[in-house]
Amino acid sequence: MRLFHDLVDDAGLFPPTALPMDEALARHRADLEQGGPVLTHRFLCPSSRLPVLRVHLADEGFPLRLGLILDTEELPPLDGLDVELVEMPGAPFETASGRLELPDGPPLEVKARQFVEVTAAQLPVHLPEGVGLKIRCGGSEPESFPSAHDLGAFVSFCVRQGVPFKATAGLHHAVRHFDPALGVDRHGFVNLVLAVCAAVEGRDPVPVLKLTDVGELVRRARAVPEETARRARELLVSYGSCNTATPVEDLRALGLIDEEDA
Repeated sequence: MRLFHDLVDDAGLFPPTALPMDEALARHRADLEQGGPVLTHRFLCPSSRLPVLRVHLADEGFPLRLGLILDTEELPPLDGLDVELVEMPGAPFETASGRLELPDGPPLEVKARQFVEVTAAQLPVHLPEGVGLKIRCGGSEPESFPSAHDLGAFVSFCVRQGVPFKATAGLHHAVRHFDPALGVDRHGFVNLVLAVCAAVEGRDPVPVLKLTDVGELVRRARAVPEETARRARELLVSYGSCNTATPVEDLRALGLIDEEDA
């Protein structure tokens, strides 16, 4: 199902998996060779770890499509690297009131697509043309998980304004579920995709984000019109997952991708 094609960026370097660079690249190479369409086959790397990545790429010798997570004060040299997108924190643009104010032009002088991380509370934000947003859907603490209402407000804003966005953290499984270790409900990535579809069709995304009925989610996914799916995925660019196998396994178990898509 194309609704879920090119959905998952490889965030193997990041917690909770936090693979060493050599293991993360080995897994990424294996995913590339398998070629499953659910994965974007884009490798996410912190800017602080680019020197280490360059050393490994010199030894490995295979092309790598990169998503750069900016965790340094300045953008490092990107020569020789195929950087498709740069994700940056919103902190440099934060005002005393906690809102974001971005300059009129793109924040960085790069050709890659740029995404600025925000919370729902920081919306609305004026964005330069071509710049998108990034939302954090979880983390290591309960406070890191936005409520369904906050995440829904973010989705609605992006759809209304036509702002492309990325998601990160917390989307470990397809369907919303309770995490007893943290005492929170974890958002499901299928819920998120269908919430964007709902907003595209002018409906409230919050009820979809709250759905835990697996059968109902599958029914809705199969009923998404082609034009809705196309527009939803223009807006939801991808999400980063530290595990690249589980999203595929979940979609296969739900019957939402064919065996050859896995």
